[in-house]
Amino acid sequence: MVIYSKITEIYCVVDEFCKEYNQTVDKHLLGNRSKRPSIMSKSEIITITVLFQLSGFRTFKHFYIFYVQKHMKDDFPATVSYNRFTELMSQNLMPMTLFLKTCCLGECTGISFIDSTPVRVCKPKRIKNNKVFKGVATTGKSTMGWFHGFKLHIIINDKGEILNFTITQANVDDRTPLKKKSFLDKIYGKLYADKGYIGKDLMQLLFIDGLHLITHIKNNMKNSLMTMSDEILLRKLSIIETINDELKNICQIEHSRHRSFTNFLSNIVAGLIAYSFLPKKPAIKYQTIKSNQLAFY
Repeated sequence: MVIYSKITEIYCVVDEFCKEYNQTVDKHLLGNRSKRPSIMSKSEIITITVLFQLSGFRTFKHFYIFYVQKHMKDDFPATVSYNRFTELMSQNLMPMTLFLKTCCLGECTGISFIDSTPVRVCKPKRIKNNKVFKGVATTGKSTMGWFHGFKLHIIINDKGEILNFTITQANVDDRTPLKKKSFLDKIYGKLYADKGYIGKDLMQLLFIDGLHLITHIKNNMKNSLMTMSDEILLRKLSIIETINDELKNICQIEHSRHRSFTNFLSNIVAGLIAYSFLPKKPAIKYQTIKSNQLAFY
């Protein structure tokens, strides 16, 4: 299984981060210090949470009880009960998010792609009966139809690495995150997107900040001049759709079995971390030819 080859790699990276986290963050936190300490460390909790996303198991309970506690005793000799572990997993959402932000994101290369994908929390027929996300999740529409839940917005580079992400409600416009400077803080060069990101004011706003937003044009819009390289790169937007597909079907960021909003966030963060450890990522391959043009394939 994939997780056997990743246990040591993931744990070592997570453990190094947790050592720094404990030194710099924990001592400044305000709270009840009299709580009974867990027999499992932050490193073990985060590692197991991420391993689940790569395990192929569809439910975390089965993965933890029937796989971790039975077949991974050498790696995790002291484990807690399943109910206790879910509590610890929620308590470690902040360090896991900081680990994702500081250790798992890629670097901008000047060629970036942006897109959003629906993250459904229940089937359409069960929207009225959903109590876990009542008042939090909303109903929106994507190219695949109506859905209830949230949107995951990601920016990637041409290597298939995630540069940044944000989560919004389902009825939020795709262009809204681009208006926040913190979302595009480390993005420069050219940003390629689909027709849903068309907006004259948005393009001008980003251009002032040194970012060139390039999109397809709608049928009722006037044609505009575009370089051959931009035209080719726009055809490569499928790369981000492939990544969204891997996030859902390999890293399991989407399912309808959540019991709390914190559990939902933990699942998405762990899925994004798991994606960064995949051995192969969808990427654009190109090479320089004699005519000093870029040939993409």
